[in-house]
Amino acid sequence: MLYRAFLGLVDRLPLPSLRTQRLIALAVILSQAGISVTGAIVRVTASGLGCPTWPQCFPGSFTPVGVSEVPVLHQTVEFGNRLLTFVVTLCAALIVLAVVRARRRKEVLVYAWLMPGGTVVQAIIGGITVRTGLLWWTVAVHLLASMVMVWLAVVLYAKIGQPDDGIDTVQVPAPLRWLTALSGVALAGVLIAGTLVTAAGPHAGDKSIDRPVARLEVEIVTLVHLHSQLLIGYLALLIGLAFGLYAVGITPAIRKRLFVLLGIVLSQALVGVVQYFTDVPAALVAIHVGGAAACTAATAALWASLRTRETVDAPAVSAAATH
Repeated sequence: MLYRAFLGLVDRLPLPSLRTQRLIALAVILSQAGISVTGAIVRVTASGLGCPTWPQCFPGSFTPVGVSEVPVLHQTVEFGNRLLTFVVTLCAALIVLAVVRARRRKEVLVYAWLMPGGTVVQAIIGGITVRTGLLWWTVAVHLLASMVMVWLAVVLYAKIGQPDDGIDTVQVPAPLRWLTALSGVALAGVLIAGTLVTAAGPHAGDKSIDRPVARLEVEIVTLVHLHSQLLIGYLALLIGLAFGLYAVGITPAIRKRLFVLLGIVLSQALVGVVQYFTDVPAALVAIHVGGAAACTAATAALWASLRTRETVDAPAVSAAATH
């Protein structure tokens, strides 16, 4: 009943073209990735408690207030990050309205509804992070959840671009799809290890002497080596995947995504090396988080390109049916 009423309201909206749907889906990707970068900026500027309460910024106020205990810069940075949540929410709502109005197929609708749902979960995690005083594992979960949202948003973008009346088409043999999935698992390991490095590193998100932020009590060099070894494993899987894809023959779309992914991973590795030998400068932390989102998006794009929906002409379908 409620959903029918929702459909009745949505049907009053203009019918979005495929191009409009894809542009909104792209905005979803950028907003999900962007908020992870602004979150990193909050951390490296020690503005994590610039708004010490949640959902309000200060007790009795949703906006920053003039208090000497919290520098204006920290309030501005943290409040700006919270404002970006509204952009993320708006994009998530728009993609739902667009695909529902266009009556897209079920899998597109499911991925679209995951956007506002995931945004709510992220907001809750963010609230827990603030209320626990930036406890390191809550910050790690916050970032990892953002990477999951980036992955889902990229898959949504790919599926929106495929015809609803198309035929499921497998572009490469199953073992290579499994290898791609395994590379995604390896990427998850790299991301988790990366959050542990940050948890033990110099950027705690707040520099309060009265309420020091609890840190991960593990030797950071050990965690850096773990992170780098997992990255090497991830890159090795991608190189093996590249040889496998070329051995069976790949489409130009898959080739492009593969080269883009390899380029991003190598660039991300270079940034990590520079970070290590320059004592983790703040600017490179934000760049590295942006690179992590880019690696996630590129891996998801490659994964989505291995199984697509293609429009098949009626004569071709009839001919296939006779064989």
